[in-house]
Amino acid sequence: MLVAAEASGDNLGAALAKALAARLGGAVRFVGVGGPRMAEAGIASPFPIAELSILGLVEGLLAYPRVRRRAVETAELAVREAPDVAVLIDSWGFTLRVAQQTRRRLPDLPLIKYVGPQVWASRPGRAATLAKTVDHLLTLHRFDAPYFEREGLKTTFVGSPALTKSFRAADPARLRAHIGAKPTDPILLVLLGSRPGEIARLSAPFGDAVRRLAAERPTLKVVMPVASTVADQVRAQTADWLIQPLLIQDQGLKDDAFVAATAALACSGSVTTELALAGCPMVVGYRLGALTHAILKRLITTPFITLFNIAAGREVARELVQDRCTGPALAAATALLLDDPERRAAQIEDQAAALDAMGRRDISDPAERAADAVIDVLKGRGRI
Repeated sequence: MLVAAEASGDNLGAALAKALAARLGGAVRFVGVGGPRMAEAGIASPFPIAELSILGLVEGLLAYPRVRRRAVETAELAVREAPDVAVLIDSWGFTLRVAQQTRRRLPDLPLIKYVGPQVWASRPGRAATLAKTVDHLLTLHRFDAPYFEREGLKTTFVGSPALTKSFRAADPARLRAHIGAKPTDPILLVLLGSRPGEIARLSAPFGDAVRRLAAERPTLKVVMPVASTVADQVRAQTADWLIQPLLIQDQGLKDDAFVAATAALACSGSVTTELALAGCPMVVGYRLGALTHAILKRLITTPFITLFNIAAGREVARELVQDRCTGPALAAATALLLDDPERRAAQIEDQAAALDAMGRRDISDPAERAADAVIDVLKGRGRI
């Protein structure tokens, strides 16, 4: 049983299902909750996961009845399907409740958490909570493990797929042909995020920034890669933008766009690592609900929100968060990259060094390592 509640988790779940199927062949059957990528792997979700893609303490409280109801439904799915193992992917609030509800109903079912909460950034007490709830943790970063192991939770580092992504097959000329861009036309990628709350909060300042940038650069092409789970919302939120971005859902064209782009204006998240791998300089913007931000700023212990900035210990990519995330500020920071090739080259080099500090050269295929760990749990419990 694989359970994911947002686009990034859907990708992890699909890759894990593929790796497990390659090892176990016809001996494995999948059930669970997920999005379109997991559906392609044969996992029919009983409900759409877009309604569970929630960010923020206040938003989480408001959505709690819905989250709890879906967690109960997911636990009941486990009872009906009687899986040999359950892998709960990312989405801390939802998957924790799934784990708790499932444990009550199926106390002997092995529970594996895939991606732990970022206790190194805030609320370290979540490590103890997780250790009491699941049997095993698969982490994306080496520095995660000690926080959970000291609480007695068996932890396996599998690596982040974002750090292993290859853009060797990407074709920037194909992207330019697709959008009708000349070889000298600047291309701006705009990434609003994969959660409905992110898109709703960032669409206005990002749209204002795009308007300002395009007004001074008539040949600027604006491209917006989107996850299929939120494509309709993105279209609705950008309908009133004076400069309409070209939305791209095809994965091949997305990769082309990451390599072809002159610069990117990106929501904070795993996409910033992918942009850095593609050699795309970026400005990072982010907004939370006002009350959530007021609470979290007293809890967060890291000075940055972008992983490679954290690894570098400095602001390699400009971060504009909350009140500083405005159209004028975003446009000014992005303009520096669009207009200065030397600045772009320097930031690309610094981003690459930060990725090395994150361990990109030391990681094999994370999905394969995750599959190994899941199979080890199954063997240890006598399930295979």
